[in-house]
Amino acid sequence: MLEMRKIDSFYGNSPVLQNLNFSVNAEKLVSILGRNGVGKTTLMRTIMGLTDRSTGSLIFDGEEIGNLPTNARAKRGIAYVPQGRGILPKFTVRENILMGTFARPGKSRDLPELALELFPYLKENLHRRAGNLSGGQQQQLAIARALAANPKVLLFDEPTEGIQPNIVEQIEQAILMLNRKMKLTIILVEQNVPFARRASDQFMILEKGRIVAEGDIDGLTDDVVHRHMTV
Repeated sequence: MLEMRKIDSFYGNSPVLQNLNFSVNAEKLVSILGRNGVGKTTLMRTIMGLTDRSTGSLIFDGEEIGNLPTNARAKRGIAYVPQGRGILPKFTVRENILMGTFARPGKSRDLPELALELFPYLKENLHRRAGNLSGGQQQQLAIARALAANPKVLLFDEPTEGIQPNIVEQIEQAILMLNRKMKLTIILVEQNVPFARRASDQFMILEKGRIVAEGDIDGLTDDVVHRHMTV
């Protein structure tokens, strides 16, 4: 579904990702792990075309997309739930979700019923300003907006960071449902190792912009976590 070959990605003249080779099969969930500042968010932004420059080959669903702008990548079927959520606080819940529909092929602007089923609070508060929601509710809204694009691949950047515990469980269950029942391919930046083990098919650990460990999720042992993630 998605393959990165010999990817270097830059902010200014500084390379953040270096010689990255990475692939994700359709309908799988892959967790990206590592300490803070090792390039996890840059990996997600590189897939979306949001870094200053990248070299190498990025292939999505059989097509080279490394030369395409971000909006074209979204229309191909890649949706991104960024760290910090990126919702528009003065827009209503409905308006924020509708923003995602512009990445759909075709002209349909219907609200995604799946997202409203996942997050009933949003369905009941479509006319509320997004800035008045709690952090966890805003994260639900960011996921709903991504689903409005009818994506093939969902990118999540630490989706439960800084969120109240009762909503963390809802978001984790939503991610599992989207992957296992809806068969969406998911790339998940995650610091919660127990959830990564429970949810993922595969894992990858970054250090200084390079892959230092990867494989099937059974290989994410305590020793691997201690060597590459303990501060």
